[in-house]
Amino acid sequence: MPRIGEFYGNAVAMYYAEHGVPHFHVLYGGEDAAISIESLEILGGSLPERALRLVREWAEQHRTELERSWRLARDGRPDDPRATAR
Repeated sequence: MPRIGEFYGNAVAMYYAEHGVPHFHVLYGGEDAAISIESLEILGGSLPERALRLVREWAEQHRTELERSWRLARDGRPDDPRATAR
């Protein structure tokens, strides 16, 4: 699982073999949710409401980096850790 960010106990990852709507995964407290980069809605899984609010706020601030990471992941190229969303 390539982690691209971590904050307040939330681990953010993108998987290289993913397809469909551009999205990222958030792991928090044993739960996993796939979040749309564009709408910031949950595509699958679940998160506690408080964690979801923090994730959405973080993702709004890092949308450009998330989109870049999605493109790199789709191309099968690892992201440069110095340029990832943190």
